[in-house]
Amino acid sequence: MAIAPRPARARRIDELSEDTETAHPGRVPGAPPQEVARVALPTPAGEFEARALACPSGFVYLALVKGELADGRPALTRVHSECLVGDALGSLRCDCGVQLRTALRAIAAEGRGVLLYATGHEGRGIGLINKFKAYVLQEAGLDTLDANRHLGLAADARDYREAAACLDVLGVPSVRLLTNNPHKAASLREAGIEVDEVIGLPTSPHVRNADYLHTKQERMGHTRPSGPALPTVAADALDVGALLGQVAGHTRRPYVVLKYAQTLDGRIATRTGDSKWISGQAERRASHALRAACDAVLVGVGTVIADDPRLTVRLVAGSSPIRVVLDSTLRLPSDANVLDAEASTVLATTDRSSTERRRELQARGVAVRVVAAEPPWGVSLAGTLELLRAAGVRSLLVEGGAAVITSFLRARLVDRIVVGIAPTILGAGTEAVGDLGIGQVSEGLRLPRRSVHALDGDVVLACDVG
Repeated sequence: MAIAPRPARARRIDELSEDTETAHPGRVPGAPPQEVARVALPTPAGEFEARALACPSGFVYLALVKGELADGRPALTRVHSECLVGDALGSLRCDCGVQLRTALRAIAAEGRGVLLYATGHEGRGIGLINKFKAYVLQEAGLDTLDANRHLGLAADARDYREAAACLDVLGVPSVRLLTNNPHKAASLREAGIEVDEVIGLPTSPHVRNADYLHTKQERMGHTRPSGPALPTVAADALDVGALLGQVAGHTRRPYVVLKYAQTLDGRIATRTGDSKWISGQAERRASHALRAACDAVLVGVGTVIADDPRLTVRLVAGSSPIRVVLDSTLRLPSDANVLDAEASTVLATTDRSSTERRRELQARGVAVRVVAAEPPWGVSLAGTLELLRAAGVRSLLVEGGAAVITSFLRARLVDRIVVGIAPTILGAGTEAVGDLGIGQVSEGLRLPRRSVHALDGDVVLACDVG
């Protein structure tokens, strides 16, 4: 997926290489790593046995172990390079945090294996300070590989010999390696670890890291993560970038993608309000991949009251977006799923809402933002989008319901439409799009640059709004 270039920063590229810290040189382990602590570590993926291994370099590697490793069988293994911003802070510039959590779940599901957390590998071995200098260069237009080189550093300065020594201490002679990086497998083999199998890690891309993932694939030889490709019955692949289109930057609002699923006769719910499930599993996975690709996802409070959606990413391996709800009077139920701790939530409301209710929600960690009202007593869409853009939201997925879909189209605030069409006819029911005030066919919204995709019986149409 293409992303509009960001403005160059004030500091010039050629100034950044002047005081670059020295990258970690290749380390030759001396004495074997020593286990210095062992303790049970509960995680969201389950309990692991954590073993801290002190290495000759001075770094401490952390092994999260599940089951018995020293039984001669290949162990499901992830050697995970340290990434502070991705692993701890959930940065969307990379997919490191998603890979970390996906690997832990995979090992826990198998019931046997190890995740070896390699400290000292920050920024592919160049260190945290240089990593941020490289970020500045990437903001100015360089890709992740050229940014490292401009700083006088290797594209990948990691050394896996200590990781191999740690696996040896753990009694792991051979591994089934969880990685998308063939170089990692080759390096472990060179260090004496038998790699019995290489298993790709599925991650779904975000508009913030799509170019980064593309560079790793095209210029660094990484295999394509299975996340961006959504399998269909015909074993074909649907790239999320084909759905998102050309993600353009706006100065006053985010790039807006309108997504909904409808029947062949244009209904998003029956006459009784039932809408589960109009589309099939593959189409719903595409919806979750779109959520994972965007900064935020938006619905109206009517949808929350009727369907109680979570608006999180569950069907693909990706990060959940910020959840935005339009709610002019804060009638959102206190037990709504969008108020859980799975993702951040923003409520866009008006001054017609109760001050006491706003404080109550803010005390629960919900961001409540008052924007202008829009007749008839709704929340101003333009005001909400401007607020979100000022907060750093650059891409927004709008999922409904019908009143919100219609309002966004009527206000001409949509850049891209993605519609899942199910081979079902309901007759009476809720229309996906209401009155847009169009009297002549020639006045209808034109949808150029279209693409059509078949997903397990459903058809997905993606097009720009001209």
